[in-house]
Amino acid sequence: MKALEHTARVFERTVTLDSTVAYMGSMMTFLAKASETDGRFALMEYYTKPGNEPPPHIHDREHEMYFVLEGSMRFYCEDKTMDISAGDVVFLPQGKAHAFNCLSPQVRTLILVAASGEGSVGLDTYFLTVGEPTRSMSLPGHAVTYVEETPERAIRACNDNGIYLMSAEETRKALPQYPGFGVRRDEG
Repeated sequence: MKALEHTARVFERTVTLDSTVAYMGSMMTFLAKASETDGRFALMEYYTKPGNEPPPHIHDREHEMYFVLEGSMRFYCEDKTMDISAGDVVFLPQGKAHAFNCLSPQVRTLILVAASGEGSVGLDTYFLTVGEPTRSMSLPGHAVTYVEETPERAIRACNDNGIYLMSAEETRKALPQYPGFGVRRDEG
């Protein structure tokens, strides 16, 4: 059997300052980047808290899966509302509108994005573009989040990487059960 030619190389990585960026009040550690996997997938550890969640959006290039390590989250996709906690997984298919809220004071989750079709995943590139170097592995006390950020920078980075941020009207139609962007959720 003839082996296919690939550019991906064997590597190992751990959660460190060098592999982590601060992102909208959260921390994103890149365990595997699309640039290292022939564009087929990316694996990231996401450390966040309520109020730092992204607005409802759609991925044009990739499927997305969350595996919760610590805390609990509520996901909205199609007509479903799914509560998951440590040890649980949620799968969000490419092309489906989705959003989530953190239900616990802190959440740590692994995010796996896998390319759907011929293109390369883009979510990790989005985070690397919008994120900033971090000096600590702790969540920032105060940081600019989506609620406070001028959206043009995030929208531009999303558009460049196959992610579509939804308007309020689009969200009401696609995710009627979603309580609203920037709404802090205290239940859980």
